Amino acid sequence: MSADPETNATFYHYRLLKKVVLPKALIYGFATLPFLWLAAEMIFLSWTSLFFFLIAAPIALWIQFVISRSVLIILSHSYRKRWRFSRLLPWIGYMPEQYVAYSVFRKVHLHAAWIGCCIIAVLIPWSPVSFVLSLFFWHFWLIAPRLLALACVRGQRKDGMLKITGPDISYYLQ
Repeated sequence: MSADPETNATFYHYRLLKKVVLPKALIYGFATLPFLWLAAEMIFLSWTSLFFFLIAAPIALWIQFVISRSVLIILSHSYRKRWRFSRLLPWIGYMPEQYVAYSVFRKVHLHAAWIGCCIIAVLIPWSPVSFVLSLFFWHFWLIAPRLLALACVRGQRKDGMLKITGPDISYYLQ
């Protein structure tokens, strides 16, 4: 018994509304920022800033991962197949690997941005200055490309789908 493709198949049609390609110069400049920040910390604070800088990177990643995952659990139950940890520059961190609703992407990353800042701010009285500065740097460095993606599609309809692949930010309407 063969299935009739016209009655049983599901076809998704997405119409591209906006596509933004990040220039390689922006990505390379973004990749050099950690080295410049580390040099500035070592010059102005102490050479021990190197250790705090290296420890702060995975902690900032973990904070954003926990917040993002928590927001996704609250929003929907079917996020596991669509989100993964990315090592691709500039999208380092927990990112969608396929189409994601703009509203979900926005909620996840805006919550990760402000809750992450609050968590780091709570650590200020008990942590060395170099560690707190490194945490703030890594947090903003990791969240900046996501906020850039949100800024790129700012004037579009809010019910669209976002797809991020490499240096491309594509905004579709279903």
